[in-house]
Amino acid sequence: MEEIPSYQDKKFGSMVRAALWLVSVVGEGNIFTKAQLRETFPDVAQIDRRLRDLRDHGWRIDTNRDDPSLLQQEQRFVTRGADVWIPGKSKAPKHKSSLTAAQRAKVLQDDNHLCRSCGIGAGEAYEDGGIDLAKLNVSRRRVLQSDGTADYQLVTECKRCGTGGGADREVDLGALLDLVENLSSVERRLFAKWIDADQRSFSPIEKIWGIYRTLPQESRAEVAQAIGDLAD
Repeated sequence: MEEIPSYQDKKFGSMVRAALWLVSVVGEGNIFTKAQLRETFPDVAQIDRRLRDLRDHGWRIDTNRDDPSLLQQEQRFVTRGADVWIPGKSKAPKHKSSLTAAQRAKVLQDDNHLCRSCGIGAGEAYEDGGIDLAKLNVSRRRVLQSDGTADYQLVTECKRCGTGGGADREVDLGALLDLVENLSSVERRLFAKWIDADQRSFSPIEKIWGIYRTLPQESRAEVAQAIGDLAD
């Protein structure tokens, strides 16, 4: 049986102690609550953040955003990652190093100072009518390359998209290239135009469809009935 140190041993940092608690007390596949975590580590002010840091070392810990079956206060310890209690294993991954001002400025310029997730610009208002104006950050996005390797690349993202899980978003570049290869010649030319313009142009019917999708069920039914009447 594997012997691991005690999570109560304070010679370890709080992230390592949280990892040891997950392994020795919670167990893979089991659910725990934020209250249980804080009761176990009353001496650590930011134990929630230290627990999240484990994800950078390959540990998977799901919340209700990842698994809708979980309650808001619940989390599931899904899989164990690196043995961070072993010297050298708890070193922060290279892709978590701080960005320089020059790196940040270059990414913002390359992305035309637009959020690559929703397209909003710095200082612009969101379409939902909220009072908050967009603030742009530079995030790291995990990209699966066509050769199967993973790389972390920098991307411009607004604060709202980043808060909604953007930091955990993964892009499969190989799968996307396969889809592009399967496009017809006409579709490829259209896609190339969108790439050159860095925006997609919508046809009138696509704009109508976008509005239709926002309607409540009763109004969608009314539109469907109108289409049926016009077809008769």
